Amino acid sequence: MTKLKDKVTSLESKKTSRRKFFKAAAATGAVAAASLAMPNISVAQSAVTLKMQSAWGPSDADPFFEMNKQYARKVEAMSGGSLKVEVLPVNAVLKTAEIADGVSTGVVDAGHTVTAYWYGKNPASSLFGTGPSYGFSSQELMGWIEYGGGRALYEETLKATKLDYVGFFAMPMPAQPFGWFKKELKSVADVKGMKYRTVGLATNVLQGMGMTVLQLPGGEIQPAMKTGLIDAAEFNNPSSDKNFGMQDVSKFYSLGSFHQSQEMFEITFNTKKFNSLSKQHQSILRIAAEAANSDNYWYALKRYSDDLNKLVKESGVKPFPTPKDILAEQMKSWDKVVADFSAKDPLFKRIVESQKAYAKSVMKYLFMNQPDYTIAYRQYFGDPSKVVV
Repeated sequence: MTKLKDKVTSLESKKTSRRKFFKAAAATGAVAAASLAMPNISVAQSAVTLKMQSAWGPSDADPFFEMNKQYARKVEAMSGGSLKVEVLPVNAVLKTAEIADGVSTGVVDAGHTVTAYWYGKNPASSLFGTGPSYGFSSQELMGWIEYGGGRALYEETLKATKLDYVGFFAMPMPAQPFGWFKKELKSVADVKGMKYRTVGLATNVLQGMGMTVLQLPGGEIQPAMKTGLIDAAEFNNPSSDKNFGMQDVSKFYSLGSFHQSQEMFEITFNTKKFNSLSKQHQSILRIAAEAANSDNYWYALKRYSDDLNKLVKESGVKPFPTPKDILAEQMKSWDKVVADFSAKDPLFKRIVESQKAYAKSVMKYLFMNQPDYTIAYRQYFGDPSKVVV
């Protein structure tokens, strides 16, 4: 009891000292400087820490893990330290496929992943990142989510899947490479019967092209290709692929594909935990995702391009554009897959129809207005596929 009284007396003494200090500071015009120097005891006492299970890491060299931490740093900075996100590497508490359920049930407070990882629970999840393009990239798909009716459909999909969390999106990923092959692809005939790794609806699309598809976690891809379990594979980007050591099992890298041409991160928070936060903290979690959207993308473009150059120079990797007949076959397969799932699931069909309506309008403007930027690039540097950096 004596110790408690001493603490109260000490705090009262500090409050009295502060009042005297402010009076003196006001007299000298130094209030602003004094407020900056004063210790912020209330923030330290009321700080909230959310445990976020990442689908990435644990190495800081993992670009996605770094992007996850960029988001966490923004949350802390925007809240003045009153809200923190502790980023846990993949498998720290939950495996990749367990994250959606783990956040929903409160095993962890939050998750940083992609919707395709709960594709097994509901194929419609793949439409929020690994669905058909309709001419748009991930930038425009995110525009559809926020301004084209996509958010309401996303929340309806969560409810239909019995996932109890609040989700935000960040990082409009560049179109993913078709991946790593034992030889350069010349035509669609080269992929028939091939054992290949991907995730989400892309699994159905490539199976429709005559490929045998396995869904494997990122860390298992390179060993599977090394042992012959699969013949070819994709993950996401040159930096992640380089970290996995794909250049040690293949030298032929097919760039540009419609199998996963517009994906982004899904940042999730357990609903009960999210609702327990102040309105200010809730807004910070949402706005930080918007800020990370730009930061992640800028970081990705620089790192991906640097790592692609390293793969070519240091490892003898031979990047090449995916043949046009393969792209055409992918589009045909997408049409069949979408038609099949739409016939089974009215919600799936409504999501597709909403995306098509948005793309038809927005992409018309973009395609009519934006110049062909490859013209400018070729004028100064030459054919992009042959430029040595």
